[in-house]
Amino acid sequence: MTMPSNAAYAEVDGLTMYYETHGTARDTGRPLVLLHGGVLTVGLAFGAVLPALSTARHIVAPELQGHGHTADIDRAITVPNLAGDVVALLDELGIEQADFLGFSLGGLTALEVAVRHPERVGRLVLASTQYTQDGYHEEILDPAGDSPLLPTEADFKEMADAYAAVAPRPEHFADFIAKCSVAAHGPLPWTADDLRTLAAPTLLVIGDTDFVRVEHAAEMQRLIPGARLAVLPDTTHMALMGRTSLLLPMLEEFLG
Repeated sequence: MTMPSNAAYAEVDGLTMYYETHGTARDTGRPLVLLHGGVLTVGLAFGAVLPALSTARHIVAPELQGHGHTADIDRAITVPNLAGDVVALLDELGIEQADFLGFSLGGLTALEVAVRHPERVGRLVLASTQYTQDGYHEEILDPAGDSPLLPTEADFKEMADAYAAVAPRPEHFADFIAKCSVAAHGPLPWTADDLRTLAAPTLLVIGDTDFVRVEHAAEMQRLIPGARLAVLPDTTHMALMGRTSLLLPMLEEFLG
């Protein structure tokens, strides 16, 4: 198992959670928490944007239950469970409030933190994030589908290779994929009224050929007070966080 020098583990909610820190010292402003997507690692999800984001921010980037270096436990992977782990990690690190950038499953996790623990969230970036399951294109929910919107064979190989390189039990990849699939397609815990109560300034980002429908993202933008919406052209779900020329200026302007 490989670990960068800026990595550590924290015991939270029965989970030995791996996390990385990047960038400046803790006392230089509100930290930024990065929450990766399903079946990804910190590096796979955020490797393209981390160098720029960490130049002026203190960044905390955990790997969620069963992902990357963080071993799975005998507990369902659910959005409330993942959000509880993240809040427990912030408690462990003594971070009262942070900005959040969540991608896909990490976006769902960040949204749950913002809804249930609004005092912990400064600014909120939700990338490729829906608030109800009908926010996805129907073809994404078809387990036997071959939609061009879905990850490619090369994408799956990259995820499998990353898991094999760092996971405590790399032989469990197939079981882990199945568990993540249940989490990704399970009921989500919010209503439109929950979004209307969000207090954190919010930026929504999707690709124009993302898992999430543009119409659904526009609905979220209308529900969340003062929210902004960016739709990146010619951008699939898996490509979104790599579109640095479009993403980084928006993130830097929004996060400050």
